[in-house]
Amino acid sequence: MRPRVSVQDSALRSGNFSLRIDPVRREDAGLYEAQVAYNTESQSCQVELGVITVTLSPPSPVVENEPLLLSCNSSHGANLLETRWFHNGRLVPTSRTFCSLHGTLSIPRPAMSDAGSWRCQLRYSNNEIVSAMYNLKILGFDGPTNPVVYAAAGSAAD
Repeated sequence: MRPRVSVQDSALRSGNFSLRIDPVRREDAGLYEAQVAYNTESQSCQVELGVITVTLSPPSPVVENEPLLLSCNSSHGANLLETRWFHNGRLVPTSRTFCSLHGTLSIPRPAMSDAGSWRCQLRYSNNEIVSAMYNLKILGFDGPTNPVVYAAAGSAAD
């Protein structure tokens, strides 16, 4: 897993044996065990790493009015009961504009206003809730709704 994995050597003396993984990948999910031996003592602990991913189809860049699909997947083993999507912190209701099904969100005609922070929230049968963020960028025209621009003769127009 090198060079994505590190241990803070300076923290070892104070008893901090934390492992840092950056960036985390889907295949990093699983059980991790730390074993520490000092003189005649030994200690161990286990930590399970769950990984949640949000993917975009088709991949970036997204063009305004071209359909897109955001998918939210987790390594969690329990049955998925509910998926909720949030845009810029607000819950997104299912509608013609946003169709949510089995961890995916379909946006048939994305607009410039759909750009920004998207968060999926998954709730499982053991009542555990996990979530992940995705920053959606959309290429399009973010200008006046009226495409006519007037400029004085002899001046510049943008």
